[in-house]
Amino acid sequence: MRVSEYVTFDAVGLAELVARGEVTPVELEAAAREAAQTVDPRLNALVETWPVDDAPHPGSTPLAGVPFLIKDIGVSMAGRRMELGSRLAAGNIAAADSFLMLRFRRAGLVTFGRTATPELAYSITTEPAPHGPTRNPWDPERSAGGSSGGAGAAVAAGVVPLAHATDAAGSLRIPAAYNGLFGLKPTRGRVSMGPDADEVFNGLAAHGSVSRTVRDSAALLDLVRGPEPGDPYFAQQPSRPYAEEVARHPGSLRVGFLTRGWGGRRITTPVADALTRTVGLLEDLGHRVEEVEVDLGVGWEEFVLANARLMTANLAATVDELAAAFDRPVDSSTLEPATLAGHHYGQRVSGVQFVTALAVRNRVARGLARYFDAHDVLLTPTLPELPPRLGTYTEGAEALDGHGWIDRLHDRSPFSMPFNVAGTPAMSVPVTADERTGLPIGMQFAAGHGREDHLFRLAGQLEQASPWFDRTPSVWAGHRSDR
Repeated sequence: MRVSEYVTFDAVGLAELVARGEVTPVELEAAAREAAQTVDPRLNALVETWPVDDAPHPGSTPLAGVPFLIKDIGVSMAGRRMELGSRLAAGNIAAADSFLMLRFRRAGLVTFGRTATPELAYSITTEPAPHGPTRNPWDPERSAGGSSGGAGAAVAAGVVPLAHATDAAGSLRIPAAYNGLFGLKPTRGRVSMGPDADEVFNGLAAHGSVSRTVRDSAALLDLVRGPEPGDPYFAQQPSRPYAEEVARHPGSLRVGFLTRGWGGRRITTPVADALTRTVGLLEDLGHRVEEVEVDLGVGWEEFVLANARLMTANLAATVDELAAAFDRPVDSSTLEPATLAGHHYGQRVSGVQFVTALAVRNRVARGLARYFDAHDVLLTPTLPELPPRLGTYTEGAEALDGHGWIDRLHDRSPFSMPFNVAGTPAMSVPVTADERTGLPIGMQFAAGHGREDHLFRLAGQLEQASPWFDRTPSVWAGHRSDR
């Protein structure tokens, strides 16, 4: 199969070709590798590729035989490196598959490499010291987002139709928005974090994917959702497969929307215009839309401080564990300035401060639950601005302490974190783009606990009303017609 043909299919479409015998998984893998060789020298989205031993049975699942990439953090594949974007973990090789990796294998996905992440996923841009910056395929001088920036760039450029991603503070939705993709962060407990971890960042993190179509993300979530023995959280299983929800009419939803971020962060003019167009589209589709204010149950400064304490304390424990495992120092030779500052800050978080931060998590979860008692969906921009130039996020990072770095991330992404704290599902949808630059602009839609069904139905409707699959970036594997 030529690359120019390969990129015209989504993952479900490719799996259907395999099931009908029109193409083999080996041929799809070859096309994906050729696509990677074409675009990755300009994007730096892939850390590594490897030979594939798995031989998926065609037609065994809706994604059997599809080329796939995993993020360099959060999911371990036996015998393969997982270096977390950090010099501290260089050479780390996984001893066994994580639960999620086992489910990827059972799904019949052909996993042939890993994608870039910022150091320890501790940023919303992907510019790690060992690997260098991952570039946005729409404009290579701009950020691809983070921490799943490598996944976002690889999918947007046509290397694979969908890829694994994680989200602890927007890390899935931000790359989806910057790269013109669909990305849904599931409900806390929907996908297992085990067996090496029961939860990540005290339940703030979730596994998901970024994709070019809604049905691809739905199909993958159907294949990997569900608890494993020992998991600390449980999300009620859906009444029908998410893949079926995508084609179901959502009805007339009660949608509230925010025009500025919590904490007062204003959105830029291109994003404000995109939000206005999205509100109009929702009204045209028959939804009941109104501007709202949403009380998180805590003040913004208290919210940021609690997150700083939770995240840096968790970071400090991880860093200390890695340092001990590899007998490496914790200093500027192994860690970047923001990570090192977070480690120092986290070491000083007291037990009382940590428990108080968990109480803030509870208050935010209860506050958002009250909103979803009266509304089906909350609409916000995914981000307040267009993708920034590379280097923007890290300017002056060496002067920030751990709290200051987390405050910066919240300021640049003020809409995403509450849904990690509350554990509720949220998605970024590439409904529209900047009319001047053509850069994609993601719109975030959030729903109540366990209501991914609301989101998949709405996303399927938006995809039909405002299609994005055929929008392609300047760095695109399918540009050469002879490939």
